[in-house]
Amino acid sequence: MAGMTRPLLNRRLADFGTTIFAEMSALAARTGAINLGQGFPDTDGPEEIREAAVRALRDGRGNQYPPGPGVPELRTAVAEHQLKRYGLTYDPDTEVLVTVGATEAIAAALLALVEPGDEVIALEPYYDSYAACIAMAGGTRVPVTLRPHEVPRGGASDGRFRLDLDELRAAVTDRTRLILLNTPHNPTGTVLTCAELTAIAELAVERDLLVVTDEVYEHLVFDGVEHLPIASLPGMRERTVTIGSAGKTFSFTGWKVGWITASPELVAAVRSAKQFLTYVASGPFQYAVAEALRLPDTFFDTLRADMTAKRDLLCDGLTRAGFEVYRPAGTYFVTTDIRPLGETDGFAFCRSLPERAGVVAIPNAVFYDDRSAGEPFVRFAFCKRTDVLEEAVSRLKGLAR
Repeated sequence: MAGMTRPLLNRRLADFGTTIFAEMSALAARTGAINLGQGFPDTDGPEEIREAAVRALRDGRGNQYPPGPGVPELRTAVAEHQLKRYGLTYDPDTEVLVTVGATEAIAAALLALVEPGDEVIALEPYYDSYAACIAMAGGTRVPVTLRPHEVPRGGASDGRFRLDLDELRAAVTDRTRLILLNTPHNPTGTVLTCAELTAIAELAVERDLLVVTDEVYEHLVFDGVEHLPIASLPGMRERTVTIGSAGKTFSFTGWKVGWITASPELVAAVRSAKQFLTYVASGPFQYAVAEALRLPDTFFDTLRADMTAKRDLLCDGLTRAGFEVYRPAGTYFVTTDIRPLGETDGFAFCRSLPERAGVVAIPNAVFYDDRSAGEPFVRFAFCKRTDVLEEAVSRLKGLAR
């Protein structure tokens, strides 16, 4: 644009270009590689839920603007879900807000609750939208890094990235406004324990902090691990914004239906920002998701069993290929260390992997402020068909030679 001397993109977003997911997915398409980078299933969710969306379309429900807070049927279903699963009571009319996926919920919450100059603590490595949304709100990002479980030489790791609670406490200052949590945690697969969450809750109460907690993988926990919402702990309900989503649980990521549950005051604040982002969206899909949340327990049990098998298939294959593998307790991602393969640069490794092995992964360094901290780590997604994972494992075997 001739004559334009000032940069077009505002300074808050200057560091956020095309996402690594777009880059790697384009690389997968160009090379024909198996895409284990971006976290979307390669099969649709339950047929009866898809038909519920079709039925809503045909019946004229949701084809025009749905109510700003979300359709009553979905808000009621979310409240029922929180009560049945976690014993948390929410008023569907004042304490539930439907959003355009969890991404908008995160953005609206941070835009509503963070003033310029406020500090926001986020567990690192973190989903990339967290950094961008904190920046858009004018906040200052303060990372607290989850680190792999260190073991004595000859010992065995539990495959878990750990939160240093002393480091978390030290990160809180007089400028800290909120803690942004993610459990089950993407990309490490860590599920925060009751003891860890209790310590975070006590810190939030002591320092009068808000908590925004991204729990979209709540139903994807394995090996008997339980997901515990921090909002259920003493003193936390009135200071916590809990974010949920249909996409990951029901394998309809394109529908973009998410929600928050919180006190009336927090919901009103988040709604004030959300109404000027998308206003409303996903009308017919909201009715279908309401039905999905009421599926029997057997659906969720089968989902976990299926994902556990896929996790184990991929983790075992990656181990045989020579990676150090951190077996996740939740989500549908597995983090690996490439150093046993003689590699150290995750970006270079991921950009060469499609040509070397016909597989796409994501370098974890994009999820860190200090990219060197995540340099040797690479993330793979296992939310794919079993035959696709088997083919990926077969292709990756060549790396071990």
